[in-house]
Amino acid sequence: MTKATQQETQYGRPENERIIPFMKIAKPAAIISVLITLASLFLIGYKGLNLGLDFTGGIAAEVTYQKGVEPEQLSKTLENAGFKHTVVQTLGSSTDLLVRMPVQDLKIEDLNHTLSQAVQLPNNTATLHKVDSVGGQVGNELYLRSAGAVALALLLMLIYVTIRFEFKIAMGAILSLFHDIIAILGIFALMQWPFDLTVLAAVLAVIGFSLNDNIVVSDRIRENFRKIRGATPTEVIDIALTETLRRTIHTSMTLTLVVVAMMVLGGDGLRWFSVAMFVGIFVGTYSSIYIGTAFSLWRGINRQDFLVQVKPEFEEEHHNIP
Repeated sequence: MTKATQQETQYGRPENERIIPFMKIAKPAAIISVLITLASLFLIGYKGLNLGLDFTGGIAAEVTYQKGVEPEQLSKTLENAGFKHTVVQTLGSSTDLLVRMPVQDLKIEDLNHTLSQAVQLPNNTATLHKVDSVGGQVGNELYLRSAGAVALALLLMLIYVTIRFEFKIAMGAILSLFHDIIAILGIFALMQWPFDLTVLAAVLAVIGFSLNDNIVVSDRIRENFRKIRGATPTEVIDIALTETLRRTIHTSMTLTLVVVAMMVLGGDGLRWFSVAMFVGIFVGTYSSIYIGTAFSLWRGINRQDFLVQVKPEFEEEHHNIP
């Protein structure tokens, strides 16, 4: 390759900065994405999500101890007392704990007495503050509202990206977000990990993270289409992805470190939130490249989509100026 040809291929970029051909494997990546989505939908429909007490209904109680208590210790004590499937987490300190469990076949008065006796530990007096019961109907309503919130978020993001960029990019961004959500739910259905409000919060956070990544890449694509002449759409997109790769890696690695820290040190209360975020970081980074961007390329995105069109009457007035 001659020096002139190499400079033309670089399109004004330094010769030592290699352009990574991301779109070279766009078709195999699309096939993998479709298979992941179909497999996730099958798992969600066949195995279903292991819905937590937030969605199925249950009992929540706050307990205060004189001395610090590990959540695992209290959970084992309650299991020995006959309370199955309990979830225990700290409320700011090791002496204040929140206990959640499925609905019990006891009246609320009998439940208060039985639970108050069950939470007592040797040489560590416990005080039961309050016991709240949430019925299954309320949990089901919360589940439907949560699904509606996610759908509304996707719709609003579609409108936002369409206004800011172009409909082809907006459709790609929404498809990538849909892929992220389905992939996370599919993994939780496969492993039968508990899906509660904290996991739902993680899903919404992943939507924001993935959308932000899509917007950064789309902004660079628009900029490159306007300033680079003679390049094919595939080359423009590869250049944009190469230029934003370092930022993407730094953002993903920084967020991964925070999520891993929460996973290790956050206890039971943040465990599944951290797991969902950990999965979402990698899925979201992948989808912003090989779903969002690749879809807009497949739809025929080109330089004309980002050029400001001059109105015909303005051109006519401009030509008539003496």
